[in-house]
Amino acid sequence: MAAPFTVLSNALKPVKNLLAGRPVLATFQVNLRCNSACGYCDLPLNVGRYEMTREEIRRVFSGLYRDGVRFVLMQGGEPLLRRDLPEILEDLSAIGFQLTLITNGTKITAPLVERLSRLPVAISVSLDTLDREKYRQIRGADQLEYVLEGIALLKTFPHPKFLTCIVSDVNRTEVPAVVRFAREQGFLPVVGAYHWNVGTYGRPDELLMYDRSSAAAVFSGLLDDELIPSGYLRKFVEDNVSWLRGQKLEPCDAGRYSIAIDASGNVSPCLAFPSVGNLLESSLNEILGRFDREAIKTCSDNSSCNRLDGRVVGTILRHPITALRSARSFTSRGALS
Repeated sequence: MAAPFTVLSNALKPVKNLLAGRPVLATFQVNLRCNSACGYCDLPLNVGRYEMTREEIRRVFSGLYRDGVRFVLMQGGEPLLRRDLPEILEDLSAIGFQLTLITNGTKITAPLVERLSRLPVAISVSLDTLDREKYRQIRGADQLEYVLEGIALLKTFPHPKFLTCIVSDVNRTEVPAVVRFAREQGFLPVVGAYHWNVGTYGRPDELLMYDRSSAAAVFSGLLDDELIPSGYLRKFVEDNVSWLRGQKLEPCDAGRYSIAIDASGNVSPCLAFPSVGNLLESSLNEILGRFDREAIKTCSDNSSCNRLDGRVVGTILRHPITALRSARSFTSRGALS
Protein backbone atom coordinates (compact mmCIF):
# COMPACT_ATOMS: atom_id res chain seq x y z
CA MET A 1 0.00 0.00 0.00
CA ALA A 2 3.00 2.31 0.35
CA ALA A 3 3.43 2.97 -3.36
CA PRO A 4 -0.20 4.05 -4.06
CA PHE A 5 -0.16 6.21 -0.94
CA THR A 6 3.07 7.88 -2.07
CA VAL A 7 1.62 8.55 -5.52
CA LEU A 8 -1.52 10.08 -4.00
CA SER A 9 0.54 12.16 -1.56
CA ASN A 10 2.72 13.50 -4.38
CA ALA A 11 -0.37 14.39 -6.38
CA LEU A 12 -2.03 16.23 -3.50
CA LYS A 13 1.06 18.04 -2.20
CA PRO A 14 1.03 20.95 -4.72
CA VAL A 15 -2.70 21.41 -4.10
CA LYS A 16 -2.02 21.65 -0.37
CA ASN A 17 0.75 24.16 -1.12
CA LEU A 18 -1.61 26.35 -3.11
CA LEU A 19 -4.15 26.29 -0.28
CA ALA A 20 -1.43 27.09 2.27
CA GLY A 21 0.35 29.76 0.20
CA ARG A 22 3.52 27.70 -0.24
CA PRO A 23 5.75 27.47 -3.33
CA VAL A 24 4.85 25.40 -6.36
CA LEU A 25 7.19 27.22 -8.78
CA ALA A 26 10.94 27.81 -8.67
CA THR A 27 13.06 30.05 -10.88
CA PHE A 28 16.42 28.28 -11.07
CA GLN A 29 19.58 29.99 -12.29
CA VAL A 30 21.35 26.82 -13.38
CA ASN A 31 24.50 28.84 -14.08
CA LEU A 32 25.73 32.42 -13.80
CA ARG A 33 27.68 32.57 -17.04
CA CYS A 34 26.48 34.43 -20.11
CA ASN A 35 27.63 35.28 -23.62
CA SER A 36 25.51 38.43 -23.74
CA ALA A 37 25.81 41.72 -21.84
CA CYS A 38 22.22 42.94 -21.67
CA GLY A 39 21.83 46.53 -20.55
CA TYR A 40 18.98 45.67 -18.17
CA CYS A 41 20.72 42.78 -16.35
CA ASP A 42 22.72 43.27 -13.17
CA LEU A 43 23.32 39.61 -12.31
CA PRO A 44 26.81 38.71 -11.01
CA LEU A 45 27.79 37.00 -14.25
CA ASN A 46 31.07 35.39 -15.32
CA VAL A 47 32.78 35.86 -11.95
CA GLY A 48 33.41 32.21 -11.10
CA ARG A 49 30.48 31.63 -8.74
CA TYR A 50 30.07 28.03 -7.56
CA GLU A 51 27.57 26.00 -9.56
CA MET A 52 25.95 22.95 -8.01
CA THR A 53 26.94 19.67 -9.62
CA ARG A 54 24.42 17.59 -11.51
CA GLU A 55 24.16 15.24 -8.52
CA GLU A 56 23.64 18.15 -6.08
CA ILE A 57 20.92 19.58 -8.32
CA ARG A 58 19.19 16.20 -8.50
CA ARG A 59 19.32 15.86 -4.71
CA VAL A 60 18.10 19.41 -4.04
CA PHE A 61 15.23 19.20 -6.51
CA SER A 62 14.16 15.75 -5.33
CA GLY A 63 13.60 17.42 -1.97
CA LEU A 64 11.75 20.32 -3.55
CA TYR A 65 9.46 17.89 -5.37
CA ARG A 66 8.62 16.21 -2.06
CA ASP A 67 7.87 19.71 -0.73
CA GLY A 68 5.30 20.29 -3.48
CA VAL A 69 7.24 22.34 -6.03
CA ARG A 70 6.21 21.23 -9.52
CA PHE A 71 7.19 23.93 -12.01
CA VAL A 72 10.76 25.07 -12.72
CA LEU A 73 11.89 27.96 -14.92
CA MET A 74 15.45 27.05 -15.97
CA GLN A 75 17.56 30.10 -16.73
CA GLY A 76 21.03 31.59 -16.23
CA GLY A 77 23.06 33.50 -17.21
CA GLU A 78 22.71 31.63 -20.45
CA PRO A 79 21.79 28.08 -19.43
CA LEU A 80 22.98 26.51 -22.69
CA LEU A 81 26.56 27.42 -21.74
CA ARG A 82 26.32 24.64 -19.17
CA ARG A 83 27.50 21.47 -20.93
CA ASP A 84 25.52 19.06 -18.77
CA LEU A 85 22.27 20.99 -19.11
CA PRO A 86 20.52 18.30 -21.22
CA GLU A 87 21.32 15.72 -18.54
CA ILE A 88 20.06 18.06 -15.81
CA LEU A 89 16.83 18.58 -17.72
CA GLU A 90 16.45 14.82 -18.11
CA ASP A 91 16.98 14.35 -14.36
CA LEU A 92 14.41 16.98 -13.38
CA SER A 93 11.92 15.67 -15.92
CA ALA A 94 12.34 12.15 -14.51
CA ILE A 95 11.61 13.48 -11.02
CA GLY A 96 8.32 14.86 -12.35
CA PHE A 97 8.84 18.60 -12.85
CA GLN A 98 7.23 20.67 -15.59
CA LEU A 99 10.16 22.61 -17.07
CA THR A 100 10.59 25.77 -19.10
CA LEU A 101 14.04 26.51 -20.52
CA ILE A 102 14.71 30.24 -20.86
CA THR A 103 17.52 31.02 -23.31
CA ASN A 104 18.88 33.86 -25.41
CA GLY A 105 18.74 31.45 -28.35
CA THR A 106 22.36 31.80 -29.47
CA LYS A 107 23.40 28.23 -28.64
CA ILE A 108 20.48 26.22 -30.00
CA THR A 109 21.60 23.32 -32.20
CA ALA A 110 19.77 20.64 -34.16
CA PRO A 111 21.00 17.80 -31.88
CA LEU A 112 19.88 19.76 -28.80
CA VAL A 113 16.41 20.35 -30.27
CA GLU A 114 16.09 16.66 -31.11
CA ARG A 115 17.07 15.70 -27.58
CA LEU A 116 14.78 18.21 -25.88
CA SER A 117 11.89 17.18 -28.12
CA ARG A 118 11.82 13.88 -26.22
CA LEU A 119 11.32 15.67 -22.89
CA PRO A 120 8.28 17.58 -21.55
CA VAL A 121 10.22 20.85 -21.74
CA ALA A 122 8.87 24.18 -22.97
CA ILE A 123 11.34 26.64 -24.48
CA SER A 124 11.37 30.43 -24.19
CA VAL A 125 13.70 32.36 -26.52
CA SER A 126 14.50 36.01 -25.76
CA LEU A 127 14.30 38.34 -28.76
CA ASP A 128 13.71 42.08 -28.40
CA THR A 129 14.27 43.25 -31.98
CA LEU A 130 14.73 42.09 -35.55
CA ASP A 131 17.24 44.87 -36.24
CA ARG A 132 20.88 43.82 -35.97
CA GLU A 133 22.21 47.12 -34.61
CA LYS A 134 19.39 47.50 -32.08
CA TYR A 135 20.02 43.94 -30.94
CA ARG A 136 23.68 44.80 -30.34
CA GLN A 137 22.69 47.92 -28.41
CA ILE A 138 20.26 46.03 -26.15
CA ARG A 139 22.11 42.75 -25.70
CA GLY A 140 25.69 44.01 -25.85
CA ALA A 141 26.69 41.48 -28.52
CA ASP A 142 26.21 41.05 -32.27
CA GLN A 143 24.30 37.76 -32.12
CA LEU A 144 20.97 38.28 -33.89
CA GLU A 145 21.96 35.95 -36.74
CA TYR A 146 22.51 33.04 -34.32
CA VAL A 147 19.20 33.66 -32.53
CA LEU A 148 17.25 33.59 -35.80
CA GLU A 149 19.01 30.37 -36.78
CA GLY A 150 18.03 28.86 -33.43
CA ILE A 151 14.41 29.91 -33.85
CA ALA A 152 14.35 28.27 -37.29
CA LEU A 153 15.61 25.02 -35.76
CA LEU A 154 12.62 25.04 -33.40
CA LYS A 155 10.10 25.12 -36.24
CA THR A 156 8.79 21.61 -35.53
CA PHE A 157 9.50 21.55 -31.78
CA PRO A 158 6.53 19.63 -30.35
CA HIS A 159 6.16 21.39 -27.00
CA PRO A 160 5.08 24.94 -26.04
CA LYS A 161 7.54 27.55 -27.22
CA PHE A 162 7.58 31.20 -26.24
CA LEU A 163 9.33 34.27 -27.58
CA THR A 164 10.01 36.86 -24.89
CA CYS A 165 10.36 40.51 -25.87
CA ILE A 166 11.36 43.12 -23.28
CA VAL A 167 10.17 46.62 -24.13
CA SER A 168 12.76 49.38 -23.80
CA ASP A 169 13.21 52.77 -25.41
CA VAL A 170 15.45 51.25 -28.08
CA ASN A 171 12.91 48.76 -29.43
CA ARG A 172 9.49 50.07 -28.42
CA THR A 173 8.44 51.08 -31.97
CA GLU A 174 9.36 47.62 -33.24
CA VAL A 175 7.55 45.47 -30.68
CA PRO A 176 4.46 44.76 -32.84
CA ALA A 177 6.73 43.46 -35.61
CA VAL A 178 8.52 41.17 -33.15
CA VAL A 179 5.20 39.83 -31.87
CA ARG A 180 3.97 39.15 -35.41
CA PHE A 181 7.25 37.40 -36.18
CA ALA A 182 6.84 35.24 -33.06
CA ARG A 183 3.39 34.08 -34.04
CA GLU A 184 4.40 33.47 -37.66
CA GLN A 185 7.12 31.16 -36.33
CA GLY A 186 4.68 29.28 -34.10
CA PHE A 187 5.79 30.92 -30.83
CA LEU A 188 3.56 32.39 -28.14
CA PRO A 189 4.60 36.03 -27.55
CA VAL A 190 5.54 37.09 -24.03
CA VAL A 191 5.93 40.86 -23.82
CA GLY A 192 7.30 42.46 -20.66
CA ALA A 193 8.58 45.87 -19.62
CA TYR A 194 12.16 46.82 -18.80
CA HIS A 195 12.44 47.45 -15.06
CA TRP A 196 15.25 49.42 -13.50
CA ASN A 197 16.26 49.80 -9.86
CA VAL A 198 14.50 46.50 -9.12
CA GLY A 199 16.77 43.65 -8.08
CA THR A 200 19.26 41.88 -10.29
CA TYR A 201 17.25 42.40 -13.46
CA GLY A 202 16.98 46.12 -12.89
CA ARG A 203 20.24 47.80 -13.85
CA PRO A 204 19.61 51.40 -14.91
CA ASP A 205 20.69 51.97 -18.52
CA GLU A 206 20.05 55.43 -19.94
CA LEU A 207 19.92 54.05 -23.48
CA LEU A 208 17.08 51.69 -22.58
CA MET A 209 15.10 53.80 -20.10
CA TYR A 210 11.74 54.98 -21.42
CA ASP A 211 9.00 57.44 -20.60
CA ARG A 212 6.32 55.33 -18.93
CA SER A 213 3.43 56.74 -20.95
CA SER A 214 5.25 55.89 -24.20
CA ALA A 215 5.85 52.32 -23.05
CA ALA A 216 2.24 51.95 -21.86
CA ALA A 217 1.10 52.95 -25.35
CA VAL A 218 3.12 50.05 -26.80
CA PHE A 219 1.33 47.51 -24.61
CA SER A 220 -2.07 49.11 -25.22
CA GLY A 221 -1.44 48.92 -28.95
CA LEU A 222 -0.75 45.19 -28.75
CA LEU A 223 -4.08 44.72 -26.98
CA ASP A 224 -6.00 46.95 -29.39
CA ASP A 225 -4.58 45.10 -32.41
CA GLU A 226 -5.37 41.68 -30.87
CA LEU A 227 -1.75 40.59 -31.28
CA ILE A 228 -1.59 38.82 -27.90
CA PRO A 229 -3.53 35.53 -27.55
CA SER A 230 -6.18 35.23 -24.88
CA GLY A 231 -5.26 33.83 -21.51
CA TYR A 232 -2.46 34.61 -19.09
CA LEU A 233 -0.15 36.22 -21.66
CA ARG A 234 -2.82 38.79 -22.49
CA LYS A 235 -3.50 39.35 -18.78
CA PHE A 236 0.23 39.92 -18.31
CA VAL A 237 0.21 42.62 -21.01
CA GLU A 238 -2.85 44.23 -19.41
CA ASP A 239 -1.04 44.24 -16.06
CA ASN A 240 1.97 45.89 -17.68
CA VAL A 241 -0.28 48.73 -18.83
CA SER A 242 -1.55 49.12 -15.27
CA TRP A 243 1.98 48.95 -13.81
CA LEU A 244 3.34 51.54 -16.25
CA ARG A 245 0.46 53.86 -15.37
CA GLY A 246 1.27 53.59 -11.68
CA GLN A 247 -1.80 51.59 -10.76
CA LYS A 248 -1.79 48.98 -7.99
CA LEU A 249 -1.35 45.36 -9.05
CA GLU A 250 -2.65 42.21 -7.40
CA PRO A 251 -0.30 40.63 -4.81
CA CYS A 252 2.84 39.02 -6.19
CA ASP A 253 3.88 35.42 -5.55
CA ALA A 254 7.39 36.02 -4.18
CA GLY A 255 8.10 33.73 -1.24
CA ARG A 256 4.56 32.46 -1.33
CA TYR A 257 3.81 30.53 -4.53
CA SER A 258 7.28 31.01 -6.03
CA ILE A 259 10.93 31.17 -5.01
CA ALA A 260 14.24 31.90 -6.72
CA ILE A 261 17.25 29.56 -6.51
CA ASP A 262 20.70 30.53 -7.77
CA ALA A 263 23.36 28.26 -9.23
CA SER A 264 24.92 27.69 -5.80
CA GLY A 265 21.65 26.63 -4.18
CA ASN A 266 20.92 29.93 -2.42
CA VAL A 267 17.22 30.73 -2.06
CA SER A 268 15.43 34.08 -2.06
CA PRO A 269 11.76 35.06 -2.37
CA CYS A 270 12.55 36.44 -5.85
CA LEU A 271 15.50 37.91 -7.72
CA ALA A 272 14.85 41.33 -6.18
CA PHE A 273 15.58 40.04 -2.66
CA PRO A 274 18.80 38.72 -1.08
CA SER A 275 19.11 35.02 -0.33
CA VAL A 276 18.42 33.78 3.20
CA GLY A 277 19.60 30.18 3.03
CA ASN A 278 21.15 27.43 0.93
CA LEU A 279 19.38 24.18 -0.01
CA LEU A 280 22.62 22.22 0.32
CA GLU A 281 22.63 23.14 4.01
CA SER A 282 19.02 23.80 5.03
CA SER A 283 15.57 22.45 4.24
CA LEU A 284 13.06 24.48 2.28
CA ASN A 285 10.90 24.75 5.41
CA GLU A 286 13.78 26.30 7.36
CA ILE A 287 14.51 28.76 4.57
CA LEU A 288 10.86 29.78 4.14
CA GLY A 289 10.79 30.58 7.85
CA ARG A 290 13.59 33.11 7.36
CA PHE A 291 11.81 35.17 4.69
CA ASP A 292 11.01 38.74 5.70
CA ARG A 293 7.29 38.56 4.98
CA GLU A 294 6.68 42.18 5.89
CA ALA A 295 9.33 43.37 3.43
CA ILE A 296 7.87 41.14 0.70
CA LYS A 297 4.37 42.50 1.36
CA THR A 298 5.62 46.09 1.29
CA CYS A 299 7.35 45.47 -2.03
CA SER A 300 4.22 43.85 -3.46
CA ASP A 301 1.92 46.58 -2.13
CA ASN A 302 4.10 49.18 -3.86
CA SER A 303 3.81 47.27 -7.16
CA SER A 304 7.58 47.59 -7.50
CA CYS A 305 7.66 45.32 -10.56
CA ASN A 306 5.57 43.12 -12.80
CA ARG A 307 7.90 40.22 -13.47
CA LEU A 308 6.05 37.29 -15.01
CA ASP A 309 7.62 34.59 -12.82
CA GLY A 310 6.57 36.45 -9.66
CA ARG A 311 2.89 36.73 -10.58
CA VAL A 312 1.83 33.87 -12.86
CA VAL A 313 0.60 31.38 -10.22
CA GLY A 314 -1.39 33.88 -8.17
CA THR A 315 -2.92 35.44 -11.27
CA ILE A 316 -4.09 32.07 -12.59
CA LEU A 317 -5.59 31.14 -9.21
CA ARG A 318 -7.51 34.41 -9.07
CA HIS A 319 -8.60 34.20 -12.72
CA PRO A 320 -9.42 30.55 -13.57
CA ILE A 321 -11.04 31.50 -16.89
CA THR A 322 -7.71 33.02 -17.85
CA ALA A 323 -6.03 29.68 -17.14
CA LEU A 324 -8.46 27.84 -19.41
CA ARG A 325 -7.88 30.35 -22.20
CA SER A 326 -4.13 29.99 -21.73
CA ALA A 327 -4.36 26.22 -22.24
CA ARG A 328 -6.32 26.80 -25.44
CA SER A 329 -3.62 29.20 -26.67
CA PHE A 330 -0.97 26.51 -26.13
CA THR A 331 -2.83 24.10 -28.40
CA SER A 332 -3.41 26.68 -31.17
CA ARG A 333 -0.10 28.53 -31.05
CA GLY A 334 1.11 30.17 -34.21
CA ALA A 335 -2.31 31.12 -35.58
CA LEU A 336 -2.66 34.87 -36.03
CA SER A 337 -5.92 36.45 -34.90
